This record gives sequence, C-alpha cells and structure tokens, in this order.
Amino acid sequence: MKTQFTKIMMLLVLSTSMLFTACKDDEDNDTNAPNVASTTPDSNDTNVERNATISFTFDEDMAASTLAGNTFTLRQGNTNVAGTLVYEDRTATFTPTQSLAAAALYTATVNVSAKNIAGVPLAESYSWTFTTGGNAAAIQPVDLGTSGNYVILAKTAITNSPTSAITGNVALSPAATSYITGFDLVDDISFATSSQVVGRVYAADMSTPTPSNLTTAVDNMNTAYNNAADRTSPDFVEIHAGDLGGKTLVPGVYKWTNNVIIPTNMTLSGSATDVWIFQIAGNLTMSAATSITLSGGANVENIFWQVAGEVTIRTTAQMKGVILSKTGITLETGAGLDGRALAQTAVILDANVVKIP
Repeated sequence: MKTQFTKIMMLLVLSTSMLFTACKDDEDNDTNAPNVASTTPDSNDTNVERNATISFTFDEDMAASTLAGNTFTLRQGNTNVAGTLVYEDRTATFTPTQSLAAAALYTATVNVSAKNIAGVPLAESYSWTFTTGGNAAAIQPVDLGTSGNYVILAKTAITNSPTSAITGNVALSPAATSYITGFDLVDDISFATSSQVVGRVYAADMSTPTPSNLTTAVDNMNTAYNNAADRTSPDFVEIHAGDLGGKTLVPGVYKWTNNVIIPTNMTLSGSATDVWIFQIAGNLTMSAATSITLSGGANVENIFWQVAGEVTIRTTAQMKGVILSKTGITLETGAGLDGRALAQTAVILDANVVKIP
C-alpha cells in the first residue's frame, strides 16, 4: 500500500509540475500582439475639459518599463505636449504639465515601443483625436447692469456688527430699512448715510425714485447671476476637486458641481482684460487669514464668483472679486472684500472692510 501511495503522489507532483511549466511556456511564447482596448477621452470626443488627463487601457498586462519616454505622445498640430505618464493595472495615464489650449484639436498616439510582459509590441501604432472645450475667443465679463452701482446689494437683510468700513453704495430690496442693522443710519430724503459707509445706503421703503431704482438693480443682479451660471463650454471642470489652496489659476470659465474651498493662499494670474468666471453649485468657503493674490495686472472687476450655496469668508481672510450668491454671503470678523457682495438673500458683516474695485 505504501509503495502504491508513493507512486500516486509522484504522479500528482509530476502532473502539477507539467501544468505549471506548460502555463509558463505559454506566457513566454505568447506571440499575440497587445491592443489598446479603450481610451479617455474617446476618439472624436468634443468639449473635453482643459484640465483633463488622457488615459488608455490595454487588453492584457504590459511591461511597465516600455511605457515611458516617447511611447506615448500628445500633440496639438506639430507641437508635443509635455507631461508625465503613469502605468497601473493595464491602464496608462498621461497628465499634461500645463492646461490644454481652448477649443483645440489634439492627437494622442501610443507607438510600438509599448510591449506586453512577454515582450511582444503593439502590431502598429494606435492614434486617436479629441477636441477641447473652453473659450478660444476672449471671455466677456458678466454684465452687472445697475447692480454694479452698489458694493453690497441684498434682498432680505444686511446685518452688520460694528465697526465696518464700507466704500461704495449699500442697498436692500424688497426688504425695508429696518432690515439694515448695525450702521446707525441717518435718514435723508431718498437714502440714508452712515459713518461706516463712504457712499449712500438705500432700501425699498425710501422715497422715490429709490424703490424703482432698486427693483431694477435687483432684477439686474438676478440676470447677472444667471448669465454667469449659464456660460457654456467651461474651460476647467472639477479642477483640483474644488480645493484651490496654493493654486494659480489662469483666466477661464471654471465649473464645480459641489463645494469649493480656499484653505490657503491662492493666485489669479492674467492681464487686466482677462476674465475669470467660477461656477459653483455648492458652497464657497475661504479659510481664516488666507488671501487671493492677483498677478500680471489681473483686474478685480473681471473676477466673478457665481455661487448657488452659501459664501463664507472666515476671520481676517481677504477675498477678491464680484460675489454673485443665490443663498447668502457672510464675512466673519475682520474679513475683507475687494469687490462686490451681491446676494439674493442676506449679507452678514462683522467689522469688515469692503470696497468697490
């Protein structure tokens, strides 16, 4: 019995060894060329965001060492795009060093230097094209209409914890003067004044022509909000997952479907005629003691923050641009705004410096 059992075990070991050897030989002698199974963006895609990464997936495992250097190229015309290529789990991902050009045709190519783990290359180079979205022509600023006559404009309330320093006109409509608090207003005929405001303060219950003027201004504010929200072909979509801390942003239309935060200082870099439009479906929160730096001559009047949710500028933070808010704007203690606060609900202030551009 022992001898028979030993023979059976030897046969099992031998069979197993032959099976593994056969598998290894099949791998080593795999002469089938690998293929590119899918790409992102797909071939002939249009309106591709300018911050997109380019990826391509193979139908089998590849030798990572062969996916480097000039194995992959991305070109706009005859110009190569610089970037980094990373391979993992059959997928290679190319991240451009700089944002892609707006409304431009790009050609991506994987050449025959790419090989599978058996050393077999692609049968032939694989190319596909896509076109970016964005704005090839200069972006036009958002027209504020007569809402641009005010540094702060709100519908339901303007609440201030003294002492703030406001440069520019302040207005509230359709709510009445009683909903403007913390300014120690001094009534005049069709407006009021305050020692905290270098300008005039208006409300819907003041004398003619103020009510009519404010109705128009509020309508213009709503139109401006919708204009900013409806800009199509955004240049950048979900860039940095909504975390703008430490980032430098070039002119363009930016779109996020969730919240945006500014946890550390950031920079907007462009000329005096360049425009930034930020479309934010969630909240915008700027952390305490942070600031926005403008470089290259960038103009505060050409920066628009269209925010569907709440805007919160934390203590001593320094915000820049025109805020168009659907939900409300809060400036915490000592925060500053170089721009405008235009809210479809309330603006809440606490010892702030707010000035027109």
